[in-house]
Amino acid sequence: MAAVVRAAQAGDALAMDEVLTVVAPYVTRLCRPIALSNCEDAVQEALTAVFVGLRGLRDPQAFYGWVRIVTVREAVRVGRRTAVERTVDPEEFVGLPGPVGDGELSAQVRDVLARMPVHHRAVLVLRELEELDERRAAEILGVAPGTVKSRLHRARSAFRKAWQQ
Repeated sequence: MAAVVRAAQAGDALAMDEVLTVVAPYVTRLCRPIALSNCEDAVQEALTAVFVGLRGLRDPQAFYGWVRIVTVREAVRVGRRTAVERTVDPEEFVGLPGPVGDGELSAQVRDVLARMPVHHRAVLVLRELEELDERRAAEILGVAPGTVKSRLHRARSAFRKAWQQ
């Protein structure tokens, strides 16, 4: 992938198309639980940011880590911009593959996530789905590791409480 990234950085339009095509599913997977019903907007914003910022990437070997940072930040930004904490109708997610195999459970998980603040969803995605440590999650979110730890604690607690209702 590093060779394709280098070619895209050099202005090769076909290479750029390949880069965006390859990362689109990953970007979507990250945006979906953070931006929820605004996932498409977050994906578009993230892919645009990748397109615009790719030339500034110093190490093509670090491409996926860089894409993760760009994507999470854009998903959080879109989530905050459009956030009115509300219960999301599970019908909004019909046809979207979820992190859990059972479609019914997936809709329930998504409904619980929808009731959480965007910064809690973001930290859950980074720790639980991406399996990043607190230090790395803090770097991506631009906050202190202690903030990630406290947000994660509150997010997990809120998730458990909402799940039991």
